[in-house]
Amino acid sequence: MAITFVIANQKGGIGKTTTATTLAGILGKKKKTLLIDADPQGNSTHTYEAVIEDTATLYDVMVDSDKLPLAEAIQHMPNGDIVASDPLLTKAEKMLDGDIEGLYRLKDAIDGLEGYDYVVIDTAPSMNVILYNCLIAADKVVIPVTADQYALQGLLQLHDTIKAVQRRQNPQISIAGLLLIKFSGRSKLEKEMQEYLEDLAEQMETKMFDTVIRECVKTKEAQAKKKMLLDYAPKCTTSKDYEMFTKELLKRK
Repeated sequence: MAITFVIANQKGGIGKTTTATTLAGILGKKKKTLLIDADPQGNSTHTYEAVIEDTATLYDVMVDSDKLPLAEAIQHMPNGDIVASDPLLTKAEKMLDGDIEGLYRLKDAIDGLEGYDYVVIDTAPSMNVILYNCLIAADKVVIPVTADQYALQGLLQLHDTIKAVQRRQNPQISIAGLLLIKFSGRSKLEKEMQEYLEDLAEQMETKMFDTVIRECVKTKEAQAKKKMLLDYAPKCTTSKDYEMFTKELLKRK
């Protein structure tokens, strides 16, 4: 059975896609890994250069009444294996809303998947039925955060949601930790926010990862060129930090 990591934060532009694609890329170099793009914006899908026309996507897996096997939606791309997102996922949210069985579509699909060691799920910055599907399917949740006040909005609500899912639908889910990203550490405010986040992590019954992800210009260049950061700039500080983070994450499982 694959170990499923969900990358989640209700704030947009926080670096979930970079974290998800880079984590999947690192894991995929050693073990069979699948990336699932559960964000209708499809940033991970674009990074992997996956297609959404004339092929099954996550939307089809979520809404198919005959429960389309997840394997039939997997695209084998140069960057790795991916189940692509689709703008139609916003439609799936409405179709599944209020359907109790609909909360378990993704878990059922992943449970029926064979041959993978890890599944990494990139999520949208919203609290909806698709995110609930991701959390119900998850083993571990990684929460990327930045050292600014706006990044803290919604973190405790996300924690409450995860705890509710743990009580009612998925007893095995846990928060692997808060991952501080886009960090320079040069300003007093950043250092103060780092300390505050450590206290907040304790309130959320988890910890900050010891590894922090420093930002470099190569990250944005890789995004613009639809390249994996690991392939585009394997020696940049951000790539090295994600390598260290992945090792730390696996030790926490």
